[in-house]
Amino acid sequence: MVMRSLSIAATGMNAQQTNLDVIANNIANINTTGYKRSRAEFSDLMYTTDRAVGVPNMMNEATIPEGAIVGLGVRTAAVRKNNMQGSFVQTSNSLDLAIRGRGYFEIQDPNGNTFYTRSGAFNLNENGQVVTLDGNLVQPVITVPNEIGKNGIITVSADGRVTYQPDADAAPVEAGRLNMINFTNEAGLEAVGDNLFRETQASGAPIAGNPGEENYGSIMQGYLEASNVDPVKEITELIAAQRAYEMNSKVIQAADEMSAVVSKNLR
Repeated sequence: MVMRSLSIAATGMNAQQTNLDVIANNIANINTTGYKRSRAEFSDLMYTTDRAVGVPNMMNEATIPEGAIVGLGVRTAAVRKNNMQGSFVQTSNSLDLAIRGRGYFEIQDPNGNTFYTRSGAFNLNENGQVVTLDGNLVQPVITVPNEIGKNGIITVSADGRVTYQPDADAAPVEAGRLNMINFTNEAGLEAVGDNLFRETQASGAPIAGNPGEENYGSIMQGYLEASNVDPVKEITELIAAQRAYEMNSKVIQAADEMSAVVSKNLR
């Protein structure tokens, strides 16, 4: 029984180490555009039965109402993303775009791989195409004449239409319209870094629509979506994880001392 408690407490320490890793990543990304905080979820492990419940007693005259079933610890079940809307930060940059509501921007890297992001910190490349800060193309590809990018006016409407004007008096010319992508299960997307996500079997296939339509967020030009990490909540979670780790450590210490007493008495 003592040795069982050692392994049980060890699973608890491992779980809290994972919990601490998740909290540390949240705090590290507190200023990351479009970042969604994560939370570690745990589930209990299998159980060992010393006395079964709901079976006849030794005299076969009555049913045992409660058995003796002992759990064998805990495991990490998932690290879940909290997709709650982050606050909006005004930048006044014409190609800084925030999504108000559900949805993702579609991105394509130079190898043709498709990714999705909530970070709308965009710019123009040397060809006048709208790209991410890493140079990946925003889909569908939207091209603005080079002279417009330098001195003209670029406007992105709430429904994703991108227009440009050589000056304030000129008539606006439409350059294209941004897509908005939804997923049946957002939590199933795979985070790959650089504020990007990748489709998985768990997320389901991307469902394309236009910004502002039903179930699709609208676009706010000149804003970025801030991280939804709450510093106070993360510090509270950090203290709770630390205390849980210490308690599991105390269990191991107590089990070790009990084992030493047993060994001593057997000699």
